Amino acid sequence: MRSIRKFLSTRFIIACTLLAAAIPVSNGQQSLLALSKADHVLAIIDPVTLEIKARIPVGQDPHEVIASPDGKTAYVTIYGGGSLHELNVIDLINQKPLKNIDTRPLWGPHGIEFVEGKVWFSAEGSKAVGRYDPESNTLDWSMGTGEDRTHMLYVRSDGKEIYTTNVNGGTVSILTAPEPPASTSQPGPPRPRNEWTQTVIPTARGSEGFDVSPDGQELWTASSDNGQITIIDLSAKKQSAQFDAQTQGANRLKFTPDGSMVFITSLRQGDAIIFDAKTRKEIKRLPIGHGAAGIQMDPDGKRAFLACTPDNDIVVVDLGTLTITGHIALGGPDGMAWAKQ
Repeated sequence: MRSIRKFLSTRFIIACTLLAAAIPVSNGQQSLLALSKADHVLAIIDPVTLEIKARIPVGQDPHEVIASPDGKTAYVTIYGGGSLHELNVIDLINQKPLKNIDTRPLWGPHGIEFVEGKVWFSAEGSKAVGRYDPESNTLDWSMGTGEDRTHMLYVRSDGKEIYTTNVNGGTVSILTAPEPPASTSQPGPPRPRNEWTQTVIPTARGSEGFDVSPDGQELWTASSDNGQITIIDLSAKKQSAQFDAQTQGANRLKFTPDGSMVFITSLRQGDAIIFDAKTRKEIKRLPIGHGAAGIQMDPDGKRAFLACTPDNDIVVVDLGTLTITGHIALGGPDGMAWAKQ
């Protein structure tokens, strides 16, 4: 009897092992993606060791990057000051470039997001926003803003609202999707076609870097011309506050994941400026080098990654102590994103 039990127990363990092996399990591996403007590569970085695991060639002027939700594909905007017209597509699993996407007639892709299965991008050279559908391999939607230098982009998670900064226009555009038409069986002429609408909100000339608070209530943007921070109430679609951050060349702005702090970088000054999001008071000026551009927050809320373009360095900041805890050497870093597989 004892030998029979042992035999059955062994068979059960083997069966469970085979069953477990047959079920795909995500290891939750996360990588930091960072673009090098100097070397024209997309670097895949281990966020734990801060080592670069791979360098994948991209186009001549890469600016921003986003990954698909499954972490298998990255999309890179090739900007050229508004004169170029490509999105580079990168296979992150096999670490190689795929076929580029020609965005014409939309020129100068810059800001980029992946929302609701689509790739959304600003098209600065065309004063517009475009959308690419990976499934059909087509540009399936676009909308003009009519504003000068439609540069950075944020798409709400449901894809129903888009925010852009228009740098030379000194404005923020809010593009709102139409409500689904109410069904009706009444006879008569066709109902008017619903279209996306735009609300243009004055900010300050040079407003470029911006972010939306984690609760979706506020949009903060920083002016590279005069250091003015403009806060927009997104439910009211109007400016709610403006104050002077006392900086020049403000380039990017980012909330911490918990919404408590706002980081601002400048390409003209060597400090990152950190504000309390509630009181709107400055907390600290952190010396990081000779200037910085891209900002990426660790999703767990413990670290910030700041792309110090002039110093060929990505600085790692501890969000608890607001001190520098690491460096990643990369030529002319700028746009960054997370890829989770």
